[in-house]
Amino acid sequence: MLAPFRKLGQNPRPDQADDSARPPGEDGIPVTTATPAAPPPPHPAPVGCDAAPVIEWLMREGRQSTDIPTVVDAFARRLAESGVPLARLSLGLRLLHPQIQFMSYYWRAHEPAVEVIERAHGTELSESYLTSPVYTITEQGVEAMRFPLERMAPPWEYPILEELKDQGITDYALMALHFSDRRRNMSSFATERPGGFSTADLALIDAVLPAFSAVLETLILRRLAATVLDTYVGHRTGSRILSGDIRRGTGADLRAVIWYCDLRGFTSLADRLPRDTLISLLNGYFEIMGGAVEARGGEIVKFIGDAMLAIFPLPDGAGPLEERQACRLALAAARDALARIDARNAERAAWGEPTLRCGIALHIGNVMYGNIGAPSRLDFTVIGPAVNLVSRIEGLCKRLDRTLLTSAEFAAACPDPLDAAGWHPVRGLKDPVEVFGLPAVLTAVAA
Repeated sequence: MLAPFRKLGQNPRPDQADDSARPPGEDGIPVTTATPAAPPPPHPAPVGCDAAPVIEWLMREGRQSTDIPTVVDAFARRLAESGVPLARLSLGLRLLHPQIQFMSYYWRAHEPAVEVIERAHGTELSESYLTSPVYTITEQGVEAMRFPLERMAPPWEYPILEELKDQGITDYALMALHFSDRRRNMSSFATERPGGFSTADLALIDAVLPAFSAVLETLILRRLAATVLDTYVGHRTGSRILSGDIRRGTGADLRAVIWYCDLRGFTSLADRLPRDTLISLLNGYFEIMGGAVEARGGEIVKFIGDAMLAIFPLPDGAGPLEERQACRLALAAARDALARIDARNAERAAWGEPTLRCGIALHIGNVMYGNIGAPSRLDFTVIGPAVNLVSRIEGLCKRLDRTLLTSAEFAAACPDPLDAAGWHPVRGLKDPVEVFGLPAVLTAVAA
């Protein structure tokens, strides 16, 4: 059944006068905040307003789409083929994402691609959102709204109405999209046809929206799963889990450059800093370390308290050239992270805040990469002697007063010069290990 359109003037914003007493226009829609124009031309007879073909396509082919822009483009074209004079279609979809609040999608008949805009958290507090009909649909519980723009004139109830009319839009309708978790989303439809949408056009759109919502929700859930996995276990690991690699004990041998870093003096900081300040400091530290790793193609495996384990994986069958490149990238990431720590410390010192000290260790070796843990709580991680060694080498950073140390294997494979820092005993190993650090000239410059 066609969702009842909000009569313009009902549910007015607090700064708007009550327009409910104004006389209705065509289709029983009161023309509020508008001066009636010349009578619009009669609607042409709609061409094929049967919703069944569009719904069947959505259920058979639309739900197989791999991304939202693809299905939005195909859906809009299906509506046009069914006789709806569509010039513009937009969607506002809520996401569960650490950085993004909404995703906006814009299809326009005269443009080749669907425009996608990410709306960051905080968008819901912006003036542009609070004064838009999207807010009325998603936050105030209104099911549908319609604005026959060719019969409207200033003052405008919403700023976007004037923009759309200037673009040649004659009719603008918004409808709520409901997901099964009760989240309210928004869809809008606009036409440039004189006379606007017919009742049959709007009935067709209304009839296909539940199926369209179901397809969109499926795609949003797929994206949510990928986002959660990327956020909490990393993109490489997330891809493996989504592909079905989830049984306990499964894994693969992998050769990689292994990164391990640790924040110095964290225990004393935790004792004297307020909780929120400590969390902010820790997030800033991990942002620097993780950002440097990911910018060079590495992947964060896990955070362990104030430490971080990451890898720069090598492809199967990698030879010396690939190893040299992976070592060079890892070393570049480490230098970048240390430089950014120095810059952050200069800012913190200027404000009288405690500075950050850290150690980074690099090694290259073979690891087992897979699922480990209890039956109901798994951890996708890397294990093996190489991981143990890199963590022990990082422990030497404090003892030798170094910010970066590497294993002899890493130094041999890395094309960039490194200085020998001697042989040293490490906990858990019978024989001492040889370690290398940044050349003395670079260390002096950094200091």
